[in-house]
Amino acid sequence: MSDSPERKIEALNQELTPLKEERDRLNEEAKKWATKRDALNEKTRNLRQQANSIKEKRDALNEKVQELKNLRSQVTDRRKEKFDKISKLRKKISELNEKIPGGNLRQVQREIEEIDWKIQTNSLPVKEEQELINRVRHLETLLVDQKKVGKVKDELFKLRAEEQKFGAEAKTIHDKLSEFAEQSQKCHAQMIEILEKARELQGEASEAHQKFVEAKEEAQKIHQKFVEVLGKIKSLQRDLKETADKKQAARQSELKDELEKRALEKLKSGEKLIWEEFQLLAEKGLI
Repeated sequence: MSDSPERKIEALNQELTPLKEERDRLNEEAKKWATKRDALNEKTRNLRQQANSIKEKRDALNEKVQELKNLRSQVTDRRKEKFDKISKLRKKISELNEKIPGGNLRQVQREIEEIDWKIQTNSLPVKEEQELINRVRHLETLLVDQKKVGKVKDELFKLRAEEQKFGAEAKTIHDKLSEFAEQSQKCHAQMIEILEKARELQGEASEAHQKFVEAKEEAQKIHQKFVEVLGKIKSLQRDLKETADKKQAARQSELKDELEKRALEKLKSGEKLIWEEFQLLAEKGLI
């Protein structure tokens, strides 16, 4: 009896309950890990989208910085051109001033007027008059040079104003460039911080996924054992059913034989047959 199919089925059924409980527990654990993994992956996606948005802003700022650098370079080049022209004008003024040792434009003009008056109002020896005339020519040359110096100085003043204008423009551009560059650096730092957080969450999500896989694999192993035990139970149940069916068929055959025997005896003795007895004898052609 200890090895009877019923005992075996009972023992196997006792194995099923803990297997089912352990399998369900592992599936529930896997579900929790999957939920955590999916939540972490969602957070990671959101952070990466946020990082991409900041990256676009940073790149746009970098483009502005590059544009301003190019513009500043152009302004600086134009300012340098003015500087070079100013240096040349200063050199030219210096060269012109070397031709005018002392005196200024009024003094030179006054001296020319005095000499002219002297020549016109005095009867001078030819040699002296010629010397005065030569002096006037020299002074007139100096006067022309001084006028040239004045024009050059006017041009120099204009160039200085233009140079200062370019300098102020370059400074404005530089300040704006620095502002954009600082904003770009802040965006970059913020993007790196967010990506680092995303990497951390991705690592946690990977760990959660690994835990999910492990729980699922273990649950599958338990489920396989469950299926094997359930298969054994069903096999034993089929065997029992087949045995029971055979016994029932044998019993029905015995009952039928008994019914037939009893019906024949009644028929011989002239007793009245019941419907089942009559039907059985009729089927066998005995009446």
